Amino acid sequence: MLADVEATLRDKFHQRSGSMATVYIESSIVSYLRQPASSQIVMAARQLLTHQWWNQQRGKYELVTSQYVIDEASDGDPILAAERLQLLEGIPLLPLDPQVGVIANEIMARAILPPRASIDALHIAIVAHHRIQYLLTWNCKHLANATILPRIYQVLTDLGCPIPIICTPEEMVDDASEDD
Repeated sequence: MLADVEATLRDKFHQRSGSMATVYIESSIVSYLRQPASSQIVMAARQLLTHQWWNQQRGKYELVTSQYVIDEASDGDPILAAERLQLLEGIPLLPLDPQVGVIANEIMARAILPPRASIDALHIAIVAHHRIQYLLTWNCKHLANATILPRIYQVLTDLGCPIPIICTPEEMVDDASEDD
């Protein structure tokens, strides 16, 4: 059912915009692009899918990010942080707005996300406030999570905000390039 809702929303965004869809690059995307190759199968597959999307699909979209992503990408190992920030160079930052805090606070007030995930509420809020079609992430614990998304969508609906597609790079691969 969630997939049907997302497909309907995706179609509405494309019909409305008539131009390139916009993708918000969340911090986990640039992290996966700059992590050393993993020996864990799932992590290695996610790294590969992220590189494939970045190299083959990103040109089909307008990319945006936020100061929240810049702040997260700046943390940790200084060399990796510099590489993550380099990937984000040239990607427009969405402007901060007081309404973003209102949306994020409502998500947190309904206890949809744990207190330590308040930054994830801000990612959702800035994307919804600015009417961005996609939030691209590998954060499947708090963002691209099928048990959490309906509650997030309800908050956005209650606040009169558009509902973005929150997904992983795997979900944004162009099927036309695959052999069946």
